[in-house]
Amino acid sequence: MIDFHYETDFKLDGEGAYLSWIQNVCASEGYSLGDLNYIFCDDTYLLNINQEYLQHDDYTDIITFDYTTGKVLSGDIFISIERVRENSESYTVSLKEELLRVMAHGLLHLMEYKDKDAEHILEMRTKEDEKIKMFHVEH
Repeated sequence: MIDFHYETDFKLDGEGAYLSWIQNVCASEGYSLGDLNYIFCDDTYLLNINQEYLQHDDYTDIITFDYTTGKVLSGDIFISIERVRENSESYTVSLKEELLRVMAHGLLHLMEYKDKDAEHILEMRTKEDEKIKMFHVEH
């Protein structure tokens, strides 16, 4: 089950399209869905989580808590809409495009993709691009 939670004034436009896309992304990597929560929030909300649970004192666009068991994806994916907006401007892409990238990024972490070194970062970016294209093909 996929749930969207809003801790800010942001709302996804057309949640159904995102639900379908997330299910297809999971299936494309051989996973099924357990309980998946996307929590859209602001910088302050995510900074507090970063400080409390990860002991990091910096802003980030996403924090993923992984509860996956085997090939059944479960987790909480917190996304700062403020960071996503800023990143979309920095990278000169649409807000929707950057949001898809970050949403896919969280899913890929649940699927054990890493991004701590150059080789893994390249693999992560390639997978993000592949998953974003799936959204555009479907809709």
